[in-house]
Amino acid sequence: MATVHDVVAFILRRHGPTTAMKLQKLLYYSQAWSLVWDGKPLFKARIEAWAHGPVIREVWRYHRGVYMLREWKHSNADPKALTDSEADTVNSVLAFYGDKSPQWLSDLTHMEAPWQEARRGIAPGELGGKEISLASMEAYYSSIAPAR
Repeated sequence: MATVHDVVAFILRRHGPTTAMKLQKLLYYSQAWSLVWDGKPLFKARIEAWAHGPVIREVWRYHRGVYMLREWKHSNADPKALTDSEADTVNSVLAFYGDKSPQWLSDLTHMEAPWQEARRGIAPGELGGKEISLASMEAYYSSIAPAR
């Protein structure tokens, strides 16, 4: 299984420079569609329901304070660590979501059940920290799954 850092490095290599907010949403959708299309998580890192959408705190700690990311210099990140199937999933996510703005992606996540369910009881604008469960992601995205 790839690490979240491997996936970040893969996305930045394939997609090019991107904002930290957009990167977080691309990681989220890569995980979601891996659950549906590959039947397994893409990485183990926890995804939390923050005010501006899903965030992987482990990645956020690394890019905190950086707006535009060009490459991932995490010592263990290897974009070649993804299997062919994992790379196909991430490439499909990039093909669909890659040209969308960070705000558009954030707004989309706010309309979807996994983020909404995890935000229940948290005030708008409050950071949050509740996990978006893999089960909720798989159930929701399976129900709207396009042909791949």
